[in-house]
Amino acid sequence: MTDVDRVLRSNLKLRHLQLLVALDQFRNLGRAAEFLSVTQPAVSKTLAEIERMFGLALFERSARGTEPTPAGAPVLRFARSVLADYERTRDEIAAVARGAAGRVAVGAMVVATPDLLVDAVARLKARSAQATVLVEEGDLMRLLPRLRAGEIDLFVGRLEPGYASPDLDTEALHEEAMCVVARPDHALARRRRLRWADLAREPWVMPPPWASSRIKLHQMFYKHRLDPPVDVIETTSWLNTVGFVRARPALGFVARSVARHAAAEGLLAPLDIRVPIELPPVGLITLRGRRRTATTEQLMACLREAAAARRG
Repeated sequence: MTDVDRVLRSNLKLRHLQLLVALDQFRNLGRAAEFLSVTQPAVSKTLAEIERMFGLALFERSARGTEPTPAGAPVLRFARSVLADYERTRDEIAAVARGAAGRVAVGAMVVATPDLLVDAVARLKARSAQATVLVEEGDLMRLLPRLRAGEIDLFVGRLEPGYASPDLDTEALHEEAMCVVARPDHALARRRRLRWADLAREPWVMPPPWASSRIKLHQMFYKHRLDPPVDVIETTSWLNTVGFVRARPALGFVARSVARHAAAEGLLAPLDIRVPIELPPVGLITLRGRRRTATTEQLMACLREAAAARRG
């Protein structure tokens, strides 16, 4: 095997990294070539050149496409990290050149989006109107790999204990309770003193099985000696939750602040039933040791202020 340190430091070029990431994204030589605006033979030639540098096969070729090899997986992590730093630096320099205040990419769970994050971004914009904020919605399973790769700068959402890791810094901001919602004209929305047995018979839109809120919701049904609902749609998307709750109609399980926002817009109505469960706090996750841009630090400060205002 060749000197990997020399290859990573000196031999690999930006175009090599872009090609590797494109191949990993599309898993097909032809589609990667189309994305990069080059020919398929050129992609094959460049990939062979990169593999000669390492003395290892980085992708397996088959009739189904291309798959990273065990040696290719760490090279792809390196490529994504370098490209993310390149794009961040490029954007910072461009922002300085045009007098803007920079850019920050945030991964956010629904629990943090319509209230906490909206408030924080409004505070940031009041201080630096030209700051650009990119928000990607998702759960920890999808967003943590993007945080580690440098594709997002910051995560805002529930601090699920199962995802704690030595390479991550966490900071709790506030507690956020859950509630059950339906569309405003649902029969249960007009009733008072609902029982869990009333909810068990309804169709539901729920978080995925690995979410702590889903686990605790099932425990509530078991506590009342009921089987959890079986007519279920699972999603982490706020738009999907609203759409399915209104269309079926079904019941949803969302954060209380999210429910207040939806009720103010006339989209959903909180049901009159107590949900006495404890969930992890909402907070921030950053990658330990990574240099933060000034805009990232500003947004984190604004998130702390917004959380303090909620607690007050």
